[in-house]
Amino acid sequence: MLLTVTTTHEPATDLGYLLVKHPDRMQSFDVPTGTAHVFYPEASDQRCTAALLLHVDPARLTAARGARRGRGSTPMPESFTLGQYVNDRPYAASSLLAAALAKVFRSALRGESRDRPELAGTALPLIIRVPVLRCRGGAALAERLFTPLGWAVSARGIPLDERFPHWGDSRYVDLTLTGSLRLADALNHLYVLLPVLDDAKHYWVAPDELDKLLRAGEGWLAGHPERRLITRRYLAHRRLLARQALDRLADEPTSADADPDAGPPAPAHRQPLATLRRAAVLTALVDSGARRVLDLGCGDGALLTELLAQRQFTEIVGTDVSARALELAARRLRLDRLPARQQERVKLWQSALTYRDDRLRGFDAAVLMEVVEHVDPARLPAFADVVFGHARPTTVVLTTPNVEYNVRYDDLPAGTLRHPDHRFEWTRAEFADWTSRVAAAYGYQVDRHPVGDLDDEVGPPTQLAVFRRDGVATGPATETSTGVAR
Repeated sequence: MLLTVTTTHEPATDLGYLLVKHPDRMQSFDVPTGTAHVFYPEASDQRCTAALLLHVDPARLTAARGARRGRGSTPMPESFTLGQYVNDRPYAASSLLAAALAKVFRSALRGESRDRPELAGTALPLIIRVPVLRCRGGAALAERLFTPLGWAVSARGIPLDERFPHWGDSRYVDLTLTGSLRLADALNHLYVLLPVLDDAKHYWVAPDELDKLLRAGEGWLAGHPERRLITRRYLAHRRLLARQALDRLADEPTSADADPDAGPPAPAHRQPLATLRRAAVLTALVDSGARRVLDLGCGDGALLTELLAQRQFTEIVGTDVSARALELAARRLRLDRLPARQQERVKLWQSALTYRDDRLRGFDAAVLMEVVEHVDPARLPAFADVVFGHARPTTVVLTTPNVEYNVRYDDLPAGTLRHPDHRFEWTRAEFADWTSRVAAAYGYQVDRHPVGDLDDEVGPPTQLAVFRRDGVATGPATETSTGVAR
């Protein structure tokens, strides 16, 4: 499989300094699935082209798959014996090429150049070509992914057989990108989007892939109109990791935010909704006077880090049904590096919110932030009994999406929910009805508040309820604020 990078920036041979590969030599590098070769088909002051050619060894690729299966990973799609050796992997650009690119052009991906540091930060005229790219979604998807990043895209579907045009195109495209970008940005676009277009990663996707995605997507992925599709495919359709990535992207400023010459940021990126939501929850907890707090359904620990920063909270417990989510939360909190006194303040427990757990009793407050919509409707009575009847904290702070606001998201198809794991999303009336019934059934008072932009027609993007068992007043959550990220 082949990828070429061409520049006409003069002297064009400075491309060799940025890639740390000399134009006069061919260099070869061992990679887990074969050998990567870098060479220059042309190298003059006016035009220089660097080529990355990956030779995949089917035997090594099969051996690597076997080793992964031995460690408990899932089988690859070519699970039949012959298919492990006879397939398109040696010829069509895919996630294999992205992995080789990351190893061979490591410094260039980071935007580092010892010999030409000023050039590494300069936008260069670039032409990138991938003559055979496996593309699930065809040429149209390639255009949707690369065009918002400043590329002029030429994506031509490769016919199944040119002798029989009525057979139509194959699943491969000939892709050419033209634009003026930093080389590091261009390579990071490829590193992320080649596996996305391939949509069949050749390696096991571990939790650290989330960090790799956010690193490579820094400055462009958060504002990309196809960020949901990119995140889901890059993380091999692992819902928990995709959800955590989107939550973290919601907190990341876009490139327009970081550029002082870009003018005022668009309203959609002034303040991410995830930030506003956590601020509203934190305000409600502080106003309640709580000291011992539960974060029920804590996920990867985004809220836990903010709770830990508040000295008011002397005991903080995060729970989740997913052991992997708790591992990510521990990593995010850096539990193993916290001082002993801080470690004593925070605990992580595995627990399901539809089964009674005596450990959850006796706390001052509990948070259910974007959790209830992941519960099957038939299990909501058990959920309410566990939280409000059995655990019975003094204060419960609950947030959930307002489905009426979904029409304000241009990239969300009509009738779909904000996350594939959502079992439902409530209207404002449905939210008011459920919270009122739960409060009456379990002896709580409830106040409801908007979070995010308050639209006159469809209300806020997020709904927040504060349940109080002892009648102590709490301050209002954010009534109006900016931010429309889901």
